[in-house]
Amino acid sequence: MCVVLYILLLLQAGWCTFDENFVTKMVGVGEDVTLSCNRNISRGTATVFWIRLVTGTMPEIVGKGYSFDHDPVNMISRFTTKHELGRLVLHITKTKLSDTAFYYCLKSHQQSITFSKGIFLQIKGPEPDFTAAVQGSPSDAINAGDSVTLRCSVLSDSGKKTCPEEHRVFWFRVASDESRHRLIYGQSNSDGECVKSPDAQSLQSCAYSFFKENLTSTDAGTYYCAVAACGRIVFGNGTKLDIEVVSTHDAEKTDMFLSLLCAALAVSLIVTAFLVCAVRKKSCNCCKVQAEDQNHQRNQDSLTYSTVIFTRSKAARAGRRKATAKKETIYSDVRVF
Repeated sequence: MCVVLYILLLLQAGWCTFDENFVTKMVGVGEDVTLSCNRNISRGTATVFWIRLVTGTMPEIVGKGYSFDHDPVNMISRFTTKHELGRLVLHITKTKLSDTAFYYCLKSHQQSITFSKGIFLQIKGPEPDFTAAVQGSPSDAINAGDSVTLRCSVLSDSGKKTCPEEHRVFWFRVASDESRHRLIYGQSNSDGECVKSPDAQSLQSCAYSFFKENLTSTDAGTYYCAVAACGRIVFGNGTKLDIEVVSTHDAEKTDMFLSLLCAALAVSLIVTAFLVCAVRKKSCNCCKVQAEDQNHQRNQDSLTYSTVIFTRSKAARAGRRKATAKKETIYSDVRVF
């Protein structure tokens, strides 16, 4: 126990024992409170202390007295210690929310410590209007370099509000290798988008968001939103971010695959274009030959043949003889256009 170790080192004591049970006491903020413990011992004299312990801090001595009667009053700020019949009384005036702590009464006698009484003093302040903080989780997987928006809904009931302060929202992150909450962002009440409940006008839900871009592996962890006002703080259920990091080898393989895919696509487009051109050229040649055949057939059908007969007569050198007529036939064609 840290308290025991600290006190033993402070007073150079040897061991410790406990006399009474632990109790709890609650008072309102601004009120006065009185704590007391038995200061008598069976024999000899002892020094009696009131110790205050706040979580996360070292113990603090707020009062001191003795087992024998002693008239002087010990005052430390708002803490007053005085002797009464067989008891050491600690009086705290105008309590604050920061006075909420564990208070221990202990006796130091002949290098030994006896814890006479332990009290948990709770200072109850004005009640804020918020009742809960609810967080959602991202629906899609998150990779390194992506952006993410975390959301937190604060439920409140203005009908129960007695706190004059406006609540504020804080964002904390707990990494996988850490145990403490690390504050990363704060928002005021005016930053939220509030919607009143249709059933009761005093009930409303305010949505707050936290945006982070260009995520890296160091941003992984659990993110908590917390709403605070008048000494009260309520944490959300937390949102866990698992950021997937693509290794360099995988990235190179992916780039190579994409390059090969693009090259194959380019080759297929070139081959397809060549085949289309070849098919179109062959189709045009076929159409041209067919057109020439049709024209030739049409020309054959349009031919008109005519015959011209010429007659020649030859005279003999020796007198007049009856000439023999020879006939020659010449063909000609006429094209009709």
